Amino acid sequence: MMQMLASLTFSGAAALAGATIYSSVVPQWRRILRLAAGYSETAFAPLSQLAEAERRIAVRRSLVAVRSAIAWREAA
Repeated sequence: MMQMLASLTFSGAAALAGATIYSSVVPQWRRILRLAAGYSETAFAPLSQLAEAERRIAVRRSLVAVRSAIAWREAA
């Protein structure tokens, strides 16, 4: 009886471990294969992208300010 309980416990733990590994590997299998084939990943740089977006926003705001100043001068 104890041997059956132990085998059920360990087979359940093995099934859970297998399901966990499967669920974490399957969504990334293309990435894993690319890396195994020797292709490097592009660097993830969220801060540089954020800085670039902030500069674009600043440029747009300055252009809006210049356009509104020109509009005020023309109206005057």
